[in-house]
Amino acid sequence: MSAADSSSARATDLPSMTFSYPTTIRFGVGQSQGIAKSCESLGIQRPLFVTDPGLKDLPMTEALLGLLTEAGLEVMLFTEVAPNPLASNVAAGLAVCRAGDCDGVIALGGGSALDCAKTIAFMRPQTRPLADFEDVGSNWKRATTEGILPILAIPTTAGTGSEVGRAAVIALDVGEGPDGRAADGTKKVVFHPLMLPSLVIEDPALTVGLPPALTAATGFDALAHCLEAYCSPLFHPLGDGIAVEGIRLIKDALPRVYADGGDLEARGQMLIAASMGATAFQKGLGAIHALSHPIGSLYRTHHGRTNAVFMPYVLAFNRTAIEPKIARLAAYIGLERQDFGGFCDWISGLRDALGIEHRLGDLGVGEDRVDRIVELALSDPTAPTNPVELTDANLRDLLRAAFDGRLPEAATL
Repeated sequence: MSAADSSSARATDLPSMTFSYPTTIRFGVGQSQGIAKSCESLGIQRPLFVTDPGLKDLPMTEALLGLLTEAGLEVMLFTEVAPNPLASNVAAGLAVCRAGDCDGVIALGGGSALDCAKTIAFMRPQTRPLADFEDVGSNWKRATTEGILPILAIPTTAGTGSEVGRAAVIALDVGEGPDGRAADGTKKVVFHPLMLPSLVIEDPALTVGLPPALTAATGFDALAHCLEAYCSPLFHPLGDGIAVEGIRLIKDALPRVYADGGDLEARGQMLIAASMGATAFQKGLGAIHALSHPIGSLYRTHHGRTNAVFMPYVLAFNRTAIEPKIARLAAYIGLERQDFGGFCDWISGLRDALGIEHRLGDLGVGEDRVDRIVELALSDPTAPTNPVELTDANLRDLLRAAFDGRLPEAATL
């Protein structure tokens, strides 16, 4: 039985359609049943199928692999993907890819599987180490482009939006860093335009089985992408428009799908909103992600859940720079109080309703590594587009507030 036949999913009038922005997206219930034809359209006959250990034995994965086999495709399966994917995961997948002479990559799963798969496809022809392609300056121009494999991305969570992204977040293993500082699994953003999947299948039925806690965490990740992109001080009206509509969709759909995982319409809205967030954040992100990345590396916390914990603290911190924009956003998404305070109250109420922790300590984050967190946050590529310039001092204040569970004072511009 395919996911589209699941009895837990309610009937829906959700349309099936194809979008062409920022890449080709085939959206709708049951679209995953066309996986073999999608491979054919990309010229893929020997795909490397990348997913994570939690998905590999599920009926939906077995069904998709069966469709590929029935169509005569020679499939190589790779499932060694950590929750925060490691450079060693990429290396292992690359070995399987080369051994099978794979001519394309299928990515099934959440952001971890998608990021790992995209990086494998990118690294297929490279001779330089992965760390050489960190998203700094023009490092991406070092890449050998001939031989980068086409990617078919199939998200099973609605959070990262990695399916429409040109980058991946990979944690370096011990000894991977060029400066010898990566022993704590420092996360690096690897970027290249050809890491953008050639084709995306967004089938809401594949997300029906996602538990409420993961639905909440991944949904807050999508919200963080939209919100930080909108608040970024860079000029990008197209990104702003995509971001605010993504937030409106999340406001409507996330509580619904948390309460009823079989609500296919809400599942579909969340998939679209996740893709919108990743499209919008070409405009930049900010302190939520700059802090969440190192904490995820050091403490292996769930990225979306960490974003959710930081969100109200960073909003308060950035208030001086973003208050008028947030008031406009509050009006657009239809809040009763259409001002900064009303928006912050909505965020706090949504966290409560979805069972999100309030303090960093609730995630198992200790105060013993604040120096390292601040150091990594300041060097994170998302830090420069925070609305308020981040410094050693104000990041320490922000972290202290998140540990104490109190909103910080608004930073001065």
